[in-house]
Amino acid sequence: MTETQGFVAGGLLLIALLVYIFWPEKVSASQLEKTRLEYLLERKEQLNENLRDLKFEFKAGKYPEEDFQVQRAQLENETARLKAEIEILQRA
Repeated sequence: MTETQGFVAGGLLLIALLVYIFWPEKVSASQLEKTRLEYLLERKEQLNENLRDLKFEFKAGKYPEEDFQVQRAQLENETARLKAEIEILQRA
């Protein structure tokens, strides 16, 4: 194989790779938008996980009492707001 053939083969491989990476998907199932309720339920689960992690790290001594109380209150307040909105959406 000559040097020119190597460059051509490499260029074709690069073009094929770029087309494969950036070609838009036509599968609609992977591009469906979430409903507001689905988003809120996922966010609520994330907040619950964050609260568990915060409690664990506080017990491990990584947070002072004041910081723990402030962060816990913020997470609990946001979770309460989400639960209220979830209830409203589930009734509708």
